[in-house]
Order: sequence, then C-alpha cells, then structure tokens
Amino acid sequence: MGGWVWMVIPVVIVGGGWVRDSVRDALKNRHERKMELLRVTERQQLALEAANRPPEPVCGCTHHLAKHDKQGTCHETVDAPIAWDAERKPVQYEARRCNCQQYVGPEPLGTVFAPELTDLH
Repeated sequence: MGGWVWMVIPVVIVGGGWVRDSVRDALKNRHERKMELLRVTERQQLALEAANRPPEPVCGCTHHLAKHDKQGTCHETVDAPIAWDAERKPVQYEARRCNCQQYVGPEPLGTVFAPELTDLH
C-alpha cells in the first residue's frame, strides 16, 4: 500500500466523528422542534376549548352559583383558621360555613320564549 493510505485513516476517523456529531445534533434539534410544535398545538387546542366554553358563574368567594340561594347567601363550607403561631400563621383550621353574602359573577341567561313570526298578509 501507498503512503497516502496512512494519511486517509486519521481523516476518516476524525471526519466520521464529525459526521456522527452533526447527525446527532440535527436529530436532537428536529426532536426538540417537533416537541415544541406538539406543545403549541396542545395549547391552541386548550385555548379553543376554553373559548367555546360558557363562563362559569362563580362568586367572589370562588364557589359556584349553585351554592348560593336567592338572597345571595353561600351554603358551602370552608376551612377557617382558629389558631395561629407566633408568626401569625394559621396552624389549626375548623370547617365553617362560607360567610360570603353576595354573588358577583356573570348572570346566566334564562330561557327565553319568542313566539313564531307569522306573515299576516
């Protein structure tokens, strides 16, 4: 064999490593781009679902309208602190009725009756 073969071997070894690293980086970048595209698609789908959902009638106390009566009194129970430590942080809780008195969320639309339009001519 000629002397040029011994010069080709290091070039193939170094070049092969460079090709391997380039292919690995390209595949990694492709995977990351594909995962980001999937996350964006998922966020778009969740946003569309949220946009098509009617607003939840929720009171300022975070309880649903169904938990309030006609006078606005909330009938849900909450954990109220009854004991505090030296740093004024609650350490003991007791279940009590929510003391919210007014529903402040969006009013759901009621059922509307509209008579059919007829042409009297």
